[in-house]
Amino acid sequence: MAMNAAPSPAPGQADPLAVLGALPGVPEAVDSVRQTVDKVYGHRVMRRRSNEVASEAALRGARASAALAGADWPLEEVRRRSDFSADEQARTVGAALRLTAEAGQLLSVWRQSPVQALARLHLVAAAGVAEESTVGRPRLAAEPVAEPLVGIAEIPLPEPGEVAARLDGLAELLRAGSSAPALVVGAVVHGELLCLRAFGSFNGPVARAAERVVLVGSGLDPKSICPAEVGHAELGRAGYLKALEGYASGTPEGMAEWIAHCGRALELGVRESVAVCEALQRGAA
Repeated sequence: MAMNAAPSPAPGQADPLAVLGALPGVPEAVDSVRQTVDKVYGHRVMRRRSNEVASEAALRGARASAALAGADWPLEEVRRRSDFSADEQARTVGAALRLTAEAGQLLSVWRQSPVQALARLHLVAAAGVAEESTVGRPRLAAEPVAEPLVGIAEIPLPEPGEVAARLDGLAELLRAGSSAPALVVGAVVHGELLCLRAFGSFNGPVARAAERVVLVGSGLDPKSICPAEVGHAELGRAGYLKALEGYASGTPEGMAEWIAHCGRALELGVRESVAVCEALQRGAA
């Protein structure tokens, strides 16, 4: 994968994430995302009711993330439920809701220690659901990985030692900072975590929550009103996996396609929030 394509920089080396931002098609995807995000932030509803838009975006993003993890519930079902312990699907939806709520609280931890923030995200998702001894830490040798994304098994599963090294490399990149656009950084974090499957469970929801943390913390989406998860779900699990395979290949073409896919997903998520703004303006929500 990508950490091979974008290794930690040595002194004097170019910023590897910025290099990804210059791949063919990526600057155009970045510009398109920025223009789309600016439109929703400029909507007149956002001046007075941004908290309502953010709450709705969180709900819809969580529903979509759970759908990608195999629990494709109607939005109204997610909205009306209060108990998410009944079965595996309910627990998946509950985990996605908790992760979305937690993501906005982790910015300071994320900036200092991304690995610690990831452990916290897994704890929030898996506590009381997964085997207690596996919660909040990367998987060990011989521990199984529960991953409902059909076809991801075709992407080689790294051994725990490689997982630890790549997590450390990713954290080093993030702490060092980058001039790369938020879309690029978020896509790399999302893709790397999906490919690593660092935890024994909930890797997809954690990866998508981590992308949300990056987009919020970067300033691209400071109010967390642009649910990229909605777009990923709308583009479909097959397209999601195909783009992820491009990321896992580590080739420039594959990396560019994954970043562009994440850009399209974010734009679709923004479209969802624009629709929410319009409904609020009409008094329909």
